[in-house]
Amino acid sequence: MTSPAAARRRAPIAALLAANLVSMVGNVLAMVAIPWYVLLTTHSAARTGVTLAVAAVPQIVAGALGGTLVDRLGFRRASVLADLASGLTIGLIPLLAALGHLAFWELLVFLFCGVLFDAPGGAARQSLIPDLAALGDVGLERVNSAAQVVQRSSNLLGAPLAGVLIAVAGPSSALWIDAASFLVSAALVAALVPAILHDRPAGSTRGRYLEELRDAARFIRADALLLALTFTLTATNLLDASLSVVLPVFAERVYGSAVALGLMAAALGGGAVVGALVYAVLSGRLPRRATFIGGFAGLGLGYWALAGVRTLPLTVAVLAVMGLAAGPLNPLLYTLYQERIPALLRGRVFGMLTAASWAAIPLGRLVSGSLLDGVGLSWTLIAVAVGYLATVASMAVNPYLRRLDARDAPFSPGSGTLESAAIDR
Repeated sequence: MTSPAAARRRAPIAALLAANLVSMVGNVLAMVAIPWYVLLTTHSAARTGVTLAVAAVPQIVAGALGGTLVDRLGFRRASVLADLASGLTIGLIPLLAALGHLAFWELLVFLFCGVLFDAPGGAARQSLIPDLAALGDVGLERVNSAAQVVQRSSNLLGAPLAGVLIAVAGPSSALWIDAASFLVSAALVAALVPAILHDRPAGSTRGRYLEELRDAARFIRADALLLALTFTLTATNLLDASLSVVLPVFAERVYGSAVALGLMAAALGGGAVVGALVYAVLSGRLPRRATFIGGFAGLGLGYWALAGVRTLPLTVAVLAVMGLAAGPLNPLLYTLYQERIPALLRGRVFGMLTAASWAAIPLGRLVSGSLLDGVGLSWTLIAVAVGYLATVASMAVNPYLRRLDARDAPFSPGSGTLESAAIDR
């Protein structure tokens, strides 16, 4: 039984996870509503791909340049400010639509800005996890698995809700809820999550902004495993980017229903929730390298299966299995990053790793949108499946990925949190 003192120490973790859930459910609503709106108003998979590509670009920009700002502001403050800015920006989309003044280019601008502000907030909350885990005396892999259950549950909850909202009240209703979710997330973090302040090493001083960015780049280059993972994830994200374009096209052209889109996204999220839960229980006994490669192999097989199914129950089942395969991947990766990155570099290195691995996503969405209009759904999925086969084969022979099982973290994730940090409420 958990003592009252232990429950109090773990309350900030629960608050952070709750803030993530609220914010991520809102994001899922937007990421279902906006592509559906574009597809219905333009009847163009290519324009839908452009929209989703625009949504990915800010993640790269903010990841590369915003991580240092997160480190400078502090993780809690950066999270709150980013949520407030994102909520206000996204709220302008349904407001202008209601006034009849929302052009396609305006939608792209507001979407770009909303994601641009949101990305540093996500990096800030991810950077808080090692400190809060140490404060609550909870294992990193368990907290990261719980964080991924929350993220995947947002698809499970948000996607069918988005489908129903769009069918009943139109896409704008989902976007109003997304804007409100950012404000709720900001309030939860501001009120219930402590700001943990890290002491700088003796004799060190804060450098210039660009020099701090170079510190992050040098750190990644010096760690062969982080560098290998970055290249690997860039390749898999290029391929997975197609799914965000494929699913709305699948739902519109094959099933003719936003509800079908919600069910498909929910199946993917539901499978991932189960996968993350299984990883939370078994993480200490599973070999990391086999789990990593096996998860991506399962995703690749899923694309082969999707190319041949055309009934909704089978499509939902395939997506659920793909989610199950993907479930352990992010908890594994985030735990590894948190083990290897010192606290004072955490925001900028997380941001730069995210930017590098997301760099190919806009290209993947643009190409998949063009392929869908050019060669059709099945051939697009087969092309992705072939790319996955080659990528997974390269993982199996990559010597640096063998270090996944070494668990030779150069830094203790708890160092610089309890012993050398102050808690500022």
